[in-house]
Amino acid sequence: MDSHEQQSFAQNEHDERMAVIRELNDRLRVQRKGGQLFVTHGVCCLGEPYVPAMIGAVIDFDEFSAENDPYGEHDFGALEVLGHKIFWKIDYFDEHMDCASPDPADANVTSRILTIMLASEY
Repeated sequence: MDSHEQQSFAQNEHDERMAVIRELNDRLRVQRKGGQLFVTHGVCCLGEPYVPAMIGAVIDFDEFSAENDPYGEHDFGALEVLGHKIFWKIDYFDEHMDCASPDPADANVTSRILTIMLASEY
């Protein structure tokens, strides 16, 4: 295999890995499966109707682009909901939640955490 073929093979492996991570992240964000969802104290303090509206907005979020999702993982978003700027972020921990996941593309060794926060809490 020449160097061009090696680069192409490596790029294909990388693309496949990112597709798996993206799929797992979208599954958590949209279906709330494959991880845990947390909202910060600031979001909780807003109460009704803000909390369900913010969760719904994160579920519906689909404005991914090269600018806001440079690695193609669908792991972060920024939006405005009912007059509040919010961020949501997916982090990857090991299965015991002690440190970072050794492989975010492997659901068997990764605990995904989706956190919804006010932008001011970041």
